[in-house]
Amino acid sequence: MSLAVQFFTYGTGDALRAVHVERPTPGPGQVRLAVRAAGVNPFDWKVLAGRMRERMPLDLPAGLGTDVAGVVDAVGDGVTEFGVGDEVFGTSLTPSFAHSALADPAKLAAKPATVSWAVAGSVAVAGGTASAVLDRLKVGDGETVLIHAAAGGVGTFAVQLAVARGARVIGTARERNHGLLRGLGAVPVTYGEGLVERVRAVAPDGVDAVLDASGRGEIPDSVELAGGPSRVLTIVAFDAADTGIQIHTGSPLGTPVLQELSDLIQKGHLHVPIARTYGLTEAPAALDAGRAGQVSGKIVILPE
Repeated sequence: MSLAVQFFTYGTGDALRAVHVERPTPGPGQVRLAVRAAGVNPFDWKVLAGRMRERMPLDLPAGLGTDVAGVVDAVGDGVTEFGVGDEVFGTSLTPSFAHSALADPAKLAAKPATVSWAVAGSVAVAGGTASAVLDRLKVGDGETVLIHAAAGGVGTFAVQLAVARGARVIGTARERNHGLLRGLGAVPVTYGEGLVERVRAVAPDGVDAVLDASGRGEIPDSVELAGGPSRVLTIVAFDAADTGIQIHTGSPLGTPVLQELSDLIQKGHLHVPIARTYGLTEAPAALDAGRAGQVSGKIVILPE
């Protein structure tokens, strides 16, 4: 048997329970991981709260968690990429807020010894999303990109990846997070009324592209600053399609993207701030902390 976090009804962290479950058996083309770290993402608490039930109906009880890092302890038929004992990170097929999880080797990469478990378990979802949306926006050298919620999970990755591509980054955030953004290479500006004027004060000609990871209603300002909707993209405001902007709902994540992120971390070009870590039985507090949005950086569950 193995321990896993599940919820039997939709709600907040109080709905989560650590329960004993059968240890999953890897099928053909799958590996099983002894989970060492699992990053908490906004998607997780949205699932728990029931916000995703129409798009992703679940049979309860259900688990949570997609980001994962761990040690391969069993392999299915046909797997040649990894063997028992290999340390890996990426995304899981089964919920990762657990002692054991199944994964597709094509969605994993080798974990460098110099990268901590907490960092490795926080990279795939936010980092993969940031990489994918910058590709869609065609952000390149010499351009200016505006990133909303730049101090958030996807935002911190997007800032650094855009800087690594040679772009100038302007990031919106609460004033208390401005120091963090400066440290990541962005020019910080504050949310709220007067945003267009504050952005134009540091970018008089507007911006080339906008990533909205906020959903706080900045779409009209973003379109104005970008000179039109074609290079404005949101990962949260799914009801904004009628504005003509791009809507991103998924990320084509695989080993090459994970390897790229890993290389950037090892070279010091990508920093993954870890805000807090929790044990598996502390998952309710971890989910509630993420939902409250009162921390800057990744929240990570360390099952072992």
